[in-house]
Amino acid sequence: MEHTIIHNEQKSRFELSLEGHLAHIDYVRGDGTLDLHHTLVPKPLEGRGIGSLLTRFALDYATENDLKVIPTCPFVKVFIDRHPIYQPLTDLSNED
Repeated sequence: MEHTIIHNEQKSRFELSLEGHLAHIDYVRGDGTLDLHHTLVPKPLEGRGIGSLLTRFALDYATENDLKVIPTCPFVKVFIDRHPIYQPLTDLSNED
């Protein structure tokens, strides 16, 4: 099933609306960084990969916009640990 994730810039989050529920991942945009600090998936949507979809979308957004990621949210941190392709996004050592 295809899900549509919306980038709500006013609220600084990526959102997915499904079955009357709103799941989202909140961020704080810094100078060249995206701090992913909170992921919310309502109980009726848990266990369906929604958190992973939102996280992947946010990480892909960071990649496309040349942003480094600060994984403050524990869910995002675990996701990155489990998906090594995204680990370079968290390397802040090459900051100017």
